[in-house]
Amino acid sequence: MGSAIASDSGASAPSPIALTNVRTGLGADAIAAALIENLHCLLGKLPQHATRNDWYMCLAYTVRDRMMERYVATLSSITETNTAAKAVAYLSAEFLTGPHLGNSLVSLGIWQAVEEALLRVGQDDLARLLDQEEEPGLGNGGLGRLAACYMDSLATLNVPAIGYGIRYEFGIFDQAIRDGWQVELTDKWLRFGNPWEIVRSEITFDVKLGGRTEPYYDEAGRYRMRWLPEKVVKGIAYDTPVPGYRVPTTNLLRLWKAEAAESFDFEAFNVGDYYRAVDEKIVSETISKVLYPNDEPEAGKQLRLAQQYFFVSCSLQDMIRLLIMRGKPLHEFHSYWAAQLNDTHPSIAVAELMRLLVDEHAMEWDQAWAITQQTCGYTNHTLLAEALERWPLPLFARLLPRHLEIIYEINRRFLDDIRLRYPGDDQLLQRLSLIDEAGGKHIRMAHLASVGSHAINGVAALHTELLKQTLLSDFHRVAPEKFFNVTNGVTPRRWIALSNPNLSALITRKIGDRWLADLEHELEHLEPLAVDGEFQKDWQAIKADNKRVLAGLVKERTGIIVDPHSLFDIQVKRLHEYKRQHLNVLYLVTLFNRLRRASSAAEIPRTIIFGGKAAPGYRMAKLIIKLINSVAGAINQDPAVSQVLKVVFLPDFNVKTSHRVYPAADLSEQISTAGKEASGTGNMKFAMNGALTIGTLDGANVEIRDAVGHENFFLFGLTAAEVERSKAEGYTPRSIYDSNSELREAINLIGSGFFSNGDRGLFQPLVESLITRDDYMLLADYQAYVECQQRVSRAYSDQNAWTRMSILNSARVGRFSSDRSIREYCRDIWNVRPIVPDER
Repeated sequence: MGSAIASDSGASAPSPIALTNVRTGLGADAIAAALIENLHCLLGKLPQHATRNDWYMCLAYTVRDRMMERYVATLSSITETNTAAKAVAYLSAEFLTGPHLGNSLVSLGIWQAVEEALLRVGQDDLARLLDQEEEPGLGNGGLGRLAACYMDSLATLNVPAIGYGIRYEFGIFDQAIRDGWQVELTDKWLRFGNPWEIVRSEITFDVKLGGRTEPYYDEAGRYRMRWLPEKVVKGIAYDTPVPGYRVPTTNLLRLWKAEAAESFDFEAFNVGDYYRAVDEKIVSETISKVLYPNDEPEAGKQLRLAQQYFFVSCSLQDMIRLLIMRGKPLHEFHSYWAAQLNDTHPSIAVAELMRLLVDEHAMEWDQAWAITQQTCGYTNHTLLAEALERWPLPLFARLLPRHLEIIYEINRRFLDDIRLRYPGDDQLLQRLSLIDEAGGKHIRMAHLASVGSHAINGVAALHTELLKQTLLSDFHRVAPEKFFNVTNGVTPRRWIALSNPNLSALITRKIGDRWLADLEHELEHLEPLAVDGEFQKDWQAIKADNKRVLAGLVKERTGIIVDPHSLFDIQVKRLHEYKRQHLNVLYLVTLFNRLRRASSAAEIPRTIIFGGKAAPGYRMAKLIIKLINSVAGAINQDPAVSQVLKVVFLPDFNVKTSHRVYPAADLSEQISTAGKEASGTGNMKFAMNGALTIGTLDGANVEIRDAVGHENFFLFGLTAAEVERSKAEGYTPRSIYDSNSELREAINLIGSGFFSNGDRGLFQPLVESLITRDDYMLLADYQAYVECQQRVSRAYSDQNAWTRMSILNSARVGRFSSDRSIREYCRDIWNVRPIVPDER
C-alpha cells in the first residue's frame, strides 16, 4: 500500500504519497495482487468463499484504481489556476453508458493482463465476470447512447470534459414479454452497488423549487429580485471516470442524486408523527428516483420538469464553483466552459444560468446574456413537433416562478429586436415567441434553447436541412449563422473492439492497430481486401461465429431455435410508429401468405429479429410489440413456413444485448419514414460490423449510402420531399389498400383475428390507423419495400458478392466514428482544443 514519508522536523509540507505498483501496475502480477488485496480489504472475503459477484466487484475496483492517476491529472486541468484549458460540459438527461468493465479493459489496454491475473487467482472465465455487471440504468435509447459515445471520444481526443446528468436510482424499466405483451419491470441496477462511482459528499448544491418572488433593493440601491422557494432540495455529486483509449485523459461523468436539505424532522418525530418526520426525505429523493416518469398526468409532468431543472441547476452551480477554484473572474465564464444542451431536456439551463449570474452574482443583464449565449450550444435531435418539450405555463409558474419572469424578459427583448428587424410581421413574432399562446399558454423549450445558444446543430445532413426548412425555419431566417450540422457518430472502441473482438483482431492483423484511434482515415485500408478470397473466408467465419452466439442467446431468452446459416435480418430500436416496425410485419405476413401457397424450397432462409422497448404510455407501440409476437407465433409454429422463416422478438434490448446483436447481423433494417429520423446511430453500428442496410433516405442513411456506395445499400421508399408532397396533395391510404391485393390480404389477415385467437378487435386500432390515416406512409412504401426485400434475397444467394459488399460497408464507414463528430464540435461550435500530455 502507499505510505507517507516522514518529513524532517520543522518541514512545512508533507512529502507526496508513493503509490505502489499494486494500485497502478498494468502487468498481470500487479493486477493479481490487487485482486486479492481488494477481495480481503474491500469485500472481507477469502478466495474460497468469494461469489462471482465478489470477484466482479474486486476486479472492477482493481481496474478503477488504474484510472485514478489519469483521472486526477485530467480533473486538475479543469480546476488548477495555471491552465488555460477550456472544458466541455455535456448536459444530458441520459447517459446510456453500457457496462464499464469491458470498455475500461479496452481503453487501458490490459485485457490480456487481466485474463492472466485472473488465472493466477484461480478464476479462468473473464466472460462470466463481464456478464455479471449490471448495466447502468441511466438512459433509454439513441440519445443516451450518443452521449456515452461522445464522452468516450472526448476523453480519447484529450479534450477535458464533464458529462452532467442524473443518477437515476431506477432506470426506465426492464422489459419482459408475457403472452406477447410488453411488461415493465423495475430496473434495480444499483441493487449490488456500483463500484465505478465515487461519492462526492462534499460537493452539494441547493436547488430551489416553488414558492414566489419578491423585489428588493440591494446595498448599492439597485432593483433586484429575490426567490423565496417553497422547498429546497440538495443535489449530491457521484462521479464515474471515463477513460480515453490509450491516452493520458480520463474525464468524468458527474451525476446528481437528490436528497432532502433536512432529511429528518425531529419536531414531528417527537410528537409521534413518524411519517411526517421522514416525508421531506422521501419527496425530495423522488426527483432522482426513476428515468422518464410517465408524464401523462399532471404530477408526472411536474416531476419531469423538476428533474430537468434539478440536474441543470446543480451542474451550472458546479461549473461556477470550478471556475472560482481556478481563480478566474465570472465574466470569463464562457472562455472556460462550453455547455452543450443534448436536446431540449436541459434547455432550462439558459434561464438558470441567467438567474445565477443576475440574481446570485449581481451581474448586469446584458453582460449575463452575452455570457449565456456564448456558453450554450443546442443540439436538436428530432423533427417531430410533439417531441419538443412544451410546459404548461401554470405548471411552470408554480414550480419555477423566478425562471418564468426571466423567460418573459428574454422573450420581450428578443421580440423587440425582431420587431425592429421585421416591422409589421406579427405572424413571425407569434411563431418565434418563447410563449405559445394557442390552446392554453405553454413555454416552448426548443425556442428558449435556440434563442439562448450561439449555435444550433442538427445531427445529420438531411436533418439539419429539414430543421432549417421546417421546425426551426423562422430561427434560421433571423439567425442563419447559428446553424451547423454535426452528423452523429459512434465509438469504435465499444462497437467493434469490445463487441466484436474477433473482427477487431482480424482488422488489426491486416492494417495495424492505429484504426481504433483513427477510424476515419485507417479503416479504408480494408477496401482492397474486399475481393481477397482468403480474407473473405476469414470474414465469413467470424460472421458465422457471431451468428451462432446470437442464436444461443435467442434460444436462452425465448426458447426459439434459429438457423445460424440463415440470413439474419435485424431491426432493433425503440418502438415507435415512425420507425415502422409494423412495415416489417406487413412484409412478414405477405411472405407468410406466399410460403403457405407455394413451395418454400427456392426461398432464402431468414431469421427476422426484433428488439426494443415501447414507452409505457405509448399504447400503439405496445400493440405493435404484441402484433410482432403474435405473427412470430403463427410463423414459427407452421411446419412448412418455419423451415425457411423464423421470427423472434428479443426482450429487454440494451447495450449488453447489443454487443451480441450488431456483430451477427447480415441485414440492418433502417426503414423509418423519410424525414422523421433525425440521424440514427444503430445504422452506423450495424454497418461498422459488416451488415448491409435496407433503408429509406432518412437521417444518416443518406450519408451512409453515399459513403458505402449506392450499389452496397438496399434503397427503397419515398424521399422526405415526396412524403410531404404526397400529404399536401391529399394522401389516401385506402386507395393503395384497395388496389394492392397482397397488401390487402396481409392487412385483412391481421384484422380477421388469425393472429389473435379469433379476436377481431385486438389489432383493429392498428388496422384502422393504417387504412384511414397512415401517418407514417407504410402503405405508400409497402410495395417498394417488398420488392427491395426480394433483391436482398437474390443478393444473399451469392455469398462471395455479399461478403464483398459486407467488407466494403465496414471499410467505408470510418467517418461515422464519434471521434470525427467531436472534432467538428470542438472546431465549429465549442472553440475547444485538446490538451497535449506535456500541458497537464
